[in-house]
Amino acid sequence: MSVIITFGIIMALVMVAFCVVKWWNVKAIGVTPVPLFTFIAILFTSGLDVGLIMFPLGEFPVYADPENAEYAFTNPLSIEFGFWGFLIWSFYFLTSFYFCVVEPKVKFFEIPIVRIVNNIVIIGTCAFTASLFLIYLPFYIPEIGDGETVVPAFYVIVFLTILAAAYSSTDIKYVRILSLASSFLFAGLVIFMWLYAKMGFGGLFGNLGELASGYFGNIHRFAAPINDYHEFYLFWWFAWSIMIGQFTSRFVGGLRTQTLLVALLVIPSIPLAIWFSVLYFYYQNGIDTSGLVNFCMIVVGITFVVNSLDSLIRLYSDNLSLTVKRLGRVPYIAMNVAILFGLTLAFQSQWLQIQWVGAIVVGIYVACILYIALRKRPDVMSIKASPEENTLDFDKIETVH
Repeated sequence: MSVIITFGIIMALVMVAFCVVKWWNVKAIGVTPVPLFTFIAILFTSGLDVGLIMFPLGEFPVYADPENAEYAFTNPLSIEFGFWGFLIWSFYFLTSFYFCVVEPKVKFFEIPIVRIVNNIVIIGTCAFTASLFLIYLPFYIPEIGDGETVVPAFYVIVFLTILAAAYSSTDIKYVRILSLASSFLFAGLVIFMWLYAKMGFGGLFGNLGELASGYFGNIHRFAAPINDYHEFYLFWWFAWSIMIGQFTSRFVGGLRTQTLLVALLVIPSIPLAIWFSVLYFYYQNGIDTSGLVNFCMIVVGITFVVNSLDSLIRLYSDNLSLTVKRLGRVPYIAMNVAILFGLTLAFQSQWLQIQWVGAIVVGIYVACILYIALRKRPDVMSIKASPEENTLDFDKIETVH
């Protein structure tokens, strides 16, 4: 599996470089463009899931353990950021740009077998997101159960979260509301935890400096699997990459190629760096998070899960023509809840693995490149702009349902 993911990363980074050089100044306009802040909010909250909230405090001790010598090249804070930030957001640039500018000419994802496989990937990744939430709930709500075991109450919480996401996916207007709400809630959580820890600006900037030097001085080490756990992360990012690009591409608001790349690498990485720096202070100082802090993290985590699932449910239901208009609101919601909750249980029991899904996505990348090279090369090489029908109208999203 290491060979597959290493090949996939190299291939993706080469294609990023190709797109930037070939279409350096092309203005990318999506089907329903939105302003930059809204676009980044949609990308940030759709392209990340509950793992961002729930993983770090449990991972810092692992990265700091002297027995895990593979992490010794830098500090735990930089390792955490390397697993979540900057370089790997280039995957989202590649897929967002592709679906916004290239796919309308290629129509590779309209090929029936590709459409089926792609939507299996989307549905599977949706369920994996919910399963992570289920697995980590005992740690953050130890008041329910013994703090380790998944008890019936947690299944109810996850079921209701999936239900909320299925309902919100019935109308695209909820995307902007959810994304902006998630962004503001996340910002509020960061500020609250910073104040609660009495970290001060000195502590924050000290950790940010440690992160920057430790990460950017070793950025090349994050371009290939450090170990099996990092490999899991990279497969996870690949599993997300196509569907997030497919979803967010419709909201790109006239950014030129190089601006889109810089925006996706830098803007989401700033709140990630601040968040990890605050959490690292909690780890360094042994600050207890039980009670109010955990409650706030769970609330933001649930919002992130609803937001992510909302985006992906809408995507695969549109792709498969299983829309509210065709099925009706109640059957649409019931179908999606049944599918996702069932698959959530399959992932939670380890019957399914996200690495398999990520490997399929690497295969889709390869197939798409070969298809373009063999069938669509003249069409792609002649691209000068986004499709003519995509106009820079920020009010268009208000009329789409």
